[in-house]
Amino acid sequence: MKTFAATPKSATPFDDDTVAGLARSLAANPYRPPDETLPAELAKIGYDQYRDYRYRADRALWRGLGVPFQAQFFHRGFLHKERVDIYEVVDGKAAPVVYSPDMFTYGRSPAPKVSDLGFAGFRLHGPINRPDYFDEIAAFLGASYFRAVAKGQSYGLSARGLALKTGDPEPEEFPVFKAFWLQRPAKSADAVVVHALLDGPSAAAAFRFAIKPGVETVFDVDMRLYPRVELARAGIAPLTSMFDFDASDRVGVDDYRPAVHDSDGLALLNGRNEQVWRPLQNPKAVQMSAFQDVDPRGFGLMQRKRAFSDYLDLEAGYQKRPSLWVEPIGDWGEGAVILVEIPTADEYHDNIVAFWRPKQAFAAGREYRFGYRLHWCMDHAWQRELAVVASTRIGKAPKAGRLIVIELAGGRLDAMPAEAKLQVDALASKGELRNAVAYRNAETGHWRMSFELDPRGQSDIELRARLKDAKGPLSETWLYRWNP
Repeated sequence: MKTFAATPKSATPFDDDTVAGLARSLAANPYRPPDETLPAELAKIGYDQYRDYRYRADRALWRGLGVPFQAQFFHRGFLHKERVDIYEVVDGKAAPVVYSPDMFTYGRSPAPKVSDLGFAGFRLHGPINRPDYFDEIAAFLGASYFRAVAKGQSYGLSARGLALKTGDPEPEEFPVFKAFWLQRPAKSADAVVVHALLDGPSAAAAFRFAIKPGVETVFDVDMRLYPRVELARAGIAPLTSMFDFDASDRVGVDDYRPAVHDSDGLALLNGRNEQVWRPLQNPKAVQMSAFQDVDPRGFGLMQRKRAFSDYLDLEAGYQKRPSLWVEPIGDWGEGAVILVEIPTADEYHDNIVAFWRPKQAFAAGREYRFGYRLHWCMDHAWQRELAVVASTRIGKAPKAGRLIVIELAGGRLDAMPAEAKLQVDALASKGELRNAVAYRNAETGHWRMSFELDPRGQSDIELRARLKDAKGPLSETWLYRWNP
């Protein structure tokens, strides 16, 4: 079988500090925008034509070498105009992967007559679902976006390298991954290592990703950040997703499906060891929430509903979209998990962002280092003794106001008899809460807590609820911001 790898021509020494040195040098000099120059034949193509530009599987990097990973590359064009340079690292030497038109097929279009074009990004393949087939497991394409799947999943939400000015009144800044170094894996490897160089007007950064696919696909991330200017509102480990509607947020929705979203909630495990669930919303206006913390243990945008009947969408398959949990490595100090929710009229545009914002600004000219682990998964276990929120349903109350019904599953609750006397610990920042009760759902075996909210003409009402008994919390803490 023919093998494919980068040519050793122009190979240069490479180690774990190489990309950090490049990022440090970039940050010490004025910013230069990425090269977006394209030949006319590529600059004018549209979506349908770009979709026909497909990398040839028989030209995959590492194909035929007997290693458990392969890489394929994305062509430049359409929305993906920036040049991205890609290198292969073998035995401490980095050599460029050189673009050639014959790496791709072009459908009904002729092959472009270009050379030295670079790429738009890349994707990784490996035998994640069955041993004899290399599935796509991760893709890096567009600005600093990347996404991945675990076994049995399809693509959904994305992660980013860095968030800058996200949710602020001024325009958001989108730094880009301008180069990647792919380390050739050993034949016995269960992970593949990718290095990335990020650059933008305000900062440069170096990333090292150790990517291990499986039932849960895990990225071990080492980030080294070099600000050009003071960064007062930087976002670390940013996640980007889509939420259109669900049973908690269906006002004005005319759709046969019960729910449409890539993620249904923000999960938190804070430094005080409190487990929190905040259902996502599609608000009428941009909404930002800050969850203050010290040394967070984790946060993530999660997709908890996993049955086809939750969505009834044969094409989108939202029940197979990944959850993504961020696990900080080491102490991150004071700061806040920021949640930004943006109005959307459809399911095709991401409108949810979550990230960690340190309390202290990043000074220009210094290095800041963050380690964290990304878990692309179906679900994630935190405190197993606590029930989790399985669903949130909000509708008209029998009298004035809104009826809120929260379904709880798992933990100590599973063993509670139906006659158990449990306490609903619920608070509202404004308005009035009435008729707070807890009861077993005999149809599912879960428990429910419900209450009525009389807003009394108020808006931006912060709600908080959990279920307790004499031994302490029985459920994670449910949070919600209600608006008319």
